[in-house]
Amino acid sequence: MWKFEWKKMMAGVFGLFFLMCALAAGAEEGGPAATQAGQSGQVEERPTVNLSVALMSQYIWRGQELSHDSMVIEPSMTIGYKGFTYNMWGNMDTDRHADSSKTKWTETDTTISYGASAGPVKLNGGYIYYALDSVDDSQEIFLSAGLDTFLSPTITVYREFAHYPSWYITAAISHSIPVYREITLNLGAQASYLISEDAGAYPKVDSRCRRNGICTDKYNNFHDGLVSAALDIPLAKYLTVTPSINWSFPLSGDASNDMKWRSHNQKDDSFVYGGVSASLSF
Repeated sequence: MWKFEWKKMMAGVFGLFFLMCALAAGAEEGGPAATQAGQSGQVEERPTVNLSVALMSQYIWRGQELSHDSMVIEPSMTIGYKGFTYNMWGNMDTDRHADSSKTKWTETDTTISYGASAGPVKLNGGYIYYALDSVDDSQEIFLSAGLDTFLSPTITVYREFAHYPSWYITAAISHSIPVYREITLNLGAQASYLISEDAGAYPKVDSRCRRNGICTDKYNNFHDGLVSAALDIPLAKYLTVTPSINWSFPLSGDASNDMKWRSHNQKDDSFVYGGVSASLSF
């Protein structure tokens, strides 16, 4: 049964990839996706669409190891129009050790946001719904502010209000370096701070908590750091392939204890993972 599901899944992934290639080729030839100019000579504003699929060595989220020793497949769809953005993202683990069926769809996230600029300041805010497998779903609202300047510094505040009440605050920088023709190297770094408002939902992991599962203190400290590098390689006018590598690590002793406690072997608090994605934008 698992072999059949694996073949079916991979056929769908490669089928999506070749469909993206075909659409990109058609768009380059002036197909329906091509931008048209109005009678005034100005470019008509249209919705933007991005379809992508990523094959990654591991799923790490905010320092938490959510997959282990298995490739994950992460499709995504984003539609944008006049500052509004709608995104759906999913994760499929190809070898779930805790489930006899192994291959399993573990998560579907839906994000609705709006962004605007005021001079060099970029503002963005929205809502995220995390549909999760085996645990309660999560909901967040978020607000970010960034500067359109060197390193593009950005601060984002997330507020979870459904089942894991907490604040998650990130400070990030990024920089793009032209490599060759249209190939670009994108570098990024991020630090975070986590404030839990419910010890039962997100505790501080101390020795007593690790020993007998009695966790009474709320987490309140620096959490995970993330360093990333990605290489955008355009293959066609609308099609881009991006290999990437990431390093996630703790920023405090509390964070190290938390990441080890949530890891599959109860020992790891630092993760290096990567993969490749293909995206079609028009």
